[in-house]
Order: sequence, then C-alpha cells, then structure tokens
Amino acid sequence: MPDFGAGGIREQTPRVGEGDWRTDFTFRRGRVQVKKTGADLKLDGVLIGEALMWLAYHLMVLSVAGWRRLTFKPAGPRIWFEPDTPRPWYLIRAAMTWGGMRVARSPGHADACFYFDDSTWGESPVRDAPAGFNQACRDVSKSHVSAVFEQVFGYPLALDPETWIGPAVEKGELNGVHDGRVVSCPTPRLPGRCYQKLVDTAEGEFIHDLRTPTVGGVPVVVWEKKKPGDTRFSIHNLSVRRHDPASVYSPEELVLIGRFCAAMGLDWGGLDILRDRPSGRIYIVDVNKTDVGPVIALSWRDKLVSTGMLARALARLVEG
Repeated sequence: MPDFGAGGIREQTPRVGEGDWRTDFTFRRGRVQVKKTGADLKLDGVLIGEALMWLAYHLMVLSVAGWRRLTFKPAGPRIWFEPDTPRPWYLIRAAMTWGGMRVARSPGHADACFYFDDSTWGESPVRDAPAGFNQACRDVSKSHVSAVFEQVFGYPLALDPETWIGPAVEKGELNGVHDGRVVSCPTPRLPGRCYQKLVDTAEGEFIHDLRTPTVGGVPVVVWEKKKPGDTRFSIHNLSVRRHDPASVYSPEELVLIGRFCAAMGLDWGGLDILRDRPSGRIYIVDVNKTDVGPVIALSWRDKLVSTGMLARALARLVEG
C-alpha cells in the first residue's frame, strides 16, 4: 500500500495507468484479456475498428484541450486517483481532458481525490484526502447491486433460480466481464453466479439498454443502445442515440436513481438501466465506477456533446 507522507507519495508498487498501456492487457491466440478485470475479448475486425474509432475521438478531445491552452483559458482542478490512474479510454479521463483538468502529482497537490479501481471489491486507500469521491463505492458485484436496488426501489431484481419458474439472467459477479446468459428456471444455483429477472426491453427483434452516466448522483446524459436480442450481453451495438435524462426518466425515477447512487457510494460512474416494457418499471442491473466511453456507436456529434456535458458536471462536482 502507498505511503502518504510529507512531500508527496512514495510508491511501493507500480500504479496501473502509468507507463506502457500494453501492460494493462494480455494478447494471446487472437484474444485480448484485461488484466485488472479478467474481461476476455475476441481480437477481430470489429474490435480493431472500434479501437480506431476511439482513437479518432481521443484526438478530437486532445484538440479541444489544446485549443483551451492556446486561448489561455484557466486550468481546471487537479485530481488525484488511487490506487490507479485512469487511462485515456476511461470516461472520466476524457471529461477531465476536455475540461482542462489535470492529474495531480500526489494527494497533497490535489483539489480532489478519486478512488479509481477496476476491481469488483476493494478498499479505498485514500485517507484524509481533500474532496474524496467514490471512496465508499467498494463493492460493484452484481449481487450487491441487486440488493441495493431492491432496498431503494422497493421491488426485486434478484431471484432464486431454484424456485423461480421461467427465464432468468445468469451472470458472474465480476466487473466488466460481459458473461451473462439467459437460463430456464428452475435450475441449480452455480457458485460465483448471480441470478436476475429477465427484463423485457424488446421492440421486435431488438432490445434496448439505457446507459446512464451519473455525476454526483445526477444522470447527466442517457445513451440508448440498440442491439439484436440474441446478442444482448455483447459490448457491440447496432446504434446508439443520446437523450436528455428528463425525457427518459420520470421525476420520481430520477430521485430514486440519486438515492441508489448515494446508497452505492457512487459519485461518478455509469449505470446500466433497463425499462421493462410490460410493467414500465426501470431496473438498474449494473454499476461501473470506472466506466469506459463514450459508447463507440454514438454519432461524432453526440460523443462530443456528451463529453462536454460530463466535463462540466465533473468540474461542478470537484469544485463544490
């Protein structure tokens, strides 16, 4: 664990986010694995194409940051991250760059500190830090998300696969692995797996997810993702549209989303929300405190508009 002392921080172990980014991944036999989370992806033309699209977006964000410097706009707040520093493909880093915010050299030089760790379970090592964010968000496992959701919203997402009759979603507890599948219940409960209601978001052959980045417990933007029903757990989307949260969620739902974020200890992060068409209810099925983005399939305009909105929301959060 790092030693916080006078004059800065002494690192006892290398920090993720510093040095060669290739050390974050393992490449083998046509697949790429994210070391921190264990996510395993097929290294094919689709993934490479999306990586190139992200690179073009990243260059646009850097150009906005460069323009800020050329026009002598004041620099934004300095933010320290612990235990890891977000790479440029994380959404918070794009928002920081867009808004002229900087990564601090140490907690003592920071205007705000974030707990940033891709792990599903963890302990924030930042102590006595200024304006600490996400410090209490230490468990983003699927079962914990389900429990907090039911506590806040008053109706269940989780179910018992051995007594439930009908289809259900079975997924692993870990963050970012995208290993969900639909199973027929009753079925034996497998170790390390979480079981949730199969939320009906279908319109014809397609299903719709509502990716909702939040800052300070407030949804900033909604990205409505459309994909074929038979690939509902894939990271790839057919199309994505940007919406204002007030046009997607009712005032009561926005209040409950804020309460859910508070109960999770989530100051910055992305929520995966599904609206059940038969009942009209929403279900928060996943929480990511280290979200990547914006979603690749967004239009260029919507990517840039979303980034600007998130940058302004982040600046308001850290400036108090």
